[in-house]
Amino acid sequence: MKHELWVEEDEGSQTFCLAGVHGDGARKLLDEDATLVWVCEADSHFDAMTKYYKYMKWGEYKSDYPDQDKESYQRRGWE
Repeated sequence: MKHELWVEEDEGSQTFCLAGVHGDGARKLLDEDATLVWVCEADSHFDAMTKYYKYMKWGEYKSDYPDQDKESYQRRGWE
């Protein structure tokens, strides 16, 4: 599934969320000046966060719930 990274210029805050309907709630909270700065495809939450951490150069992503986070979106019925 596609994921998006949004940055709000005034606050400097970031929102990393799913694209499409699964991310609608998160995007509704963004300021009008938010800018889409990066997009990636991922098969699971863990995959998405691993790519996000790599993009941000934050090191290795570690999950407190790896079994749940590595479950594919397809298995969850999200497409």
